[in-house]
Amino acid sequence: MRGLESLGLALPADAVARLLAYVELLAKWNRTYNLTAIREPERMVSHHLLDSLAVLPHLPEGALPDIGSGGGLPGIPIAIAQPQRRVAVNDSNSKKGAFLRQAAIELSLPNLEVRVGRAEDWHPEQRFEAAISRAFAEIAAFVAACRHLVRPGGPFIAMKGVYPQAELAQLPGGLCCGTPIRLQVPAVEGERHIVICRFQEPGA
Repeated sequence: MRGLESLGLALPADAVARLLAYVELLAKWNRTYNLTAIREPERMVSHHLLDSLAVLPHLPEGALPDIGSGGGLPGIPIAIAQPQRRVAVNDSNSKKGAFLRQAAIELSLPNLEVRVGRAEDWHPEQRFEAAISRAFAEIAAFVAACRHLVRPGGPFIAMKGVYPQAELAQLPGGLCCGTPIRLQVPAVEGERHIVICRFQEPGA
């Protein structure tokens, strides 16, 4: 995992072993459940693990839901890297939900919550500090699906490939997004960006 050194992240002692165990589990289930288009474990490390972990320096503290998590990305790598953070992975697909639940058990992640169902229908007792999404939907649709899950003023963090110019031109009123941040992900040639958006509060 030389890529972790390139990212300059300080991870728990058992994190690398758990991350590799997650890739092994993802590859195993992928043969039946089609969780990701990437089949090779080596590419899963760069294009899934390192891609997910590259966002860590940009995350606020506090509980975080991963909306449209699919095979657990970026939520599971974040939960492994930051065991003090409560992470919820959400997906509407029951087969993907079954994988997420099994991953939480096999990887022994007490800080990981699995929520299967539409984000729009999810009403937790307490709102989250922020929300994140990777390849779930366009920015406007992502925010619309989970606005009720995030505390007022909390950020919505959208992981994107190329600079999302068209999506930024179609934002709903009151949603303010900063300049997309380009990420440098080891062994990933294509562009990677994150966009951090917030609703402007009345009187702000």
